[in-house]
Amino acid sequence: MKYIIVGLGSFGASLSEKLTEQGNEVIGIDTNMNRVDNYKERISHTICMDATDEFTVSGLPLEDTDMVIVAIGEDKGASVMATALFKNFQVKRLISRSIDELHEKVLHAIGVDEIVHPEEESAERWAKKLCLKGVVDSFELNDDYSIVEVKVPPKLHGKTIRESNIREEYNLLVLTTIANTEERTVVGKTRNVTKVKGVANPDSMLNKDDIIVVYGSNKDIKKFLKDD
Repeated sequence: MKYIIVGLGSFGASLSEKLTEQGNEVIGIDTNMNRVDNYKERISHTICMDATDEFTVSGLPLEDTDMVIVAIGEDKGASVMATALFKNFQVKRLISRSIDELHEKVLHAIGVDEIVHPEEESAERWAKKLCLKGVVDSFELNDDYSIVEVKVPPKLHGKTIRESNIREEYNLLVLTTIANTEERTVVGKTRNVTKVKGVANPDSMLNKDDIIVVYGSNKDIKKFLKDD
């Protein structure tokens, strides 16, 4: 996949490196030339530019990019401006870093549903979310086992957990299900809202747009996602 990551601070640079290591094409952008030079051998491409300048951003390969991540962590104004600019260019998928609660509210108001909280979430965790199809979030217990939030695959829509045979076929334990709905913000934009349904039981229904939280070995989780 192809990524554009704006901001090569500790989080943005680490995420860029991990995505590059996993075989993705990454364009890392920063206004600091020292950072750009420092990571030019570890990230697919690095560019020193101002991501709040519309003319400059328009020259990026936006149509060929699968995801843009605004990882600016020092300047809230620059973060909002860059996010709004990429939003206006209608990139395929846009994720932005939140610096504080007010900043997050502003990002939601301009229509950004996917927010990064680097203080709570590691670059490694986000790399897994971005690279494994269907993964919404993950928590690594150790090198071999994880708990992950996964979008309910189309083949399981309308089935109960018992009928899905996830335990029998993939050796995964479903811990709970999460309903995923939309609501309007105060400025008329829509955003996703999630609600945990409680401890799963064999008769819990798996609905379209829901999320299931599963526990198991990383190899079994990858097999489950691959068979989606």
